[in-house]
Amino acid sequence: MIRLILVLLIAILYLVIGCIPAFILWLIGKKNPDLKDRISRRMIQWIFGVLLFVSGTKVKAEGLENIPKDRAVLYVGNHRSYFDIITSYRLLPGITGYVAKKEMAKVPLLRLWMRYIHCLFLDRSNVKEGLKTILAGVDELKNGHSIWIFPEGTRNRGEEGSMLEFKEGSLKMADKAGCPVVPVAIAHSADVLENHFPFIRRAAITIRFGEPIDYVTGPLIFGEPGTNGQHSFYQLLHQGTDIVPLQFIGFKDSQIGTDVVIQGSTSQQKLCANVAAQIVAF
Repeated sequence: MIRLILVLLIAILYLVIGCIPAFILWLIGKKNPDLKDRISRRMIQWIFGVLLFVSGTKVKAEGLENIPKDRAVLYVGNHRSYFDIITSYRLLPGITGYVAKKEMAKVPLLRLWMRYIHCLFLDRSNVKEGLKTILAGVDELKNGHSIWIFPEGTRNRGEEGSMLEFKEGSLKMADKAGCPVVPVAIAHSADVLENHFPFIRRAAITIRFGEPIDYVTGPLIFGEPGTNGQHSFYQLLHQGTDIVPLQFIGFKDSQIGTDVVIQGSTSQQKLCANVAAQIVAF
């Protein structure tokens, strides 16, 4: 209980006393936004280091060499503890914002620092607002700022190693921005607090960064049902695309109730022949 009280007191004191440097950073940002970002990042990494020290938490990082240093990425990690962010943020090489639930934006001083490090607030109950958050994330990625998302949407209270189902649209930012996805596995973070709340106990957390996955996309041409979609799909493969994030939406049955015969063969026959031709060409 003492560790929990100390961690909370330090966090609260930082937020309150941090109003002064936050104002200074706001002034700096008027002239030099990049400098503001770098200082904000260092300050948050420092206070997170203090919180980890006070809580007695040790962090083992694996695969840091897999993180691209020359471009923004979308980090996709599992979520089991409040300490997931505290431990992971200190390891990241560049400006990185986290996608947080909208309720976090209601905490005045906390939301200020979160915005300073380019965090985004997601309202999953409002499709329109959720789309705005995704588009904001795409802009951040295109501007060179990485984004970290927990696709499970909430903390997983299941057994260690388990995962919840990903929320729909979790990887749309990478799709739209054309940036790599870096998978991240966080182990034993719940051993710090969640497994024995309200007590904080010494624990060792392991964070593994996987190899980046290129999320390459290409233009899709829509026109005649079926054929142009196939052409677009195979064209991407011909061009060497590693992953084709393409969803086919169609009808199981003909909507006019019968096939159409054109120049001696039906549309279905033409469609099948086109698929075969593309596969042979590939």
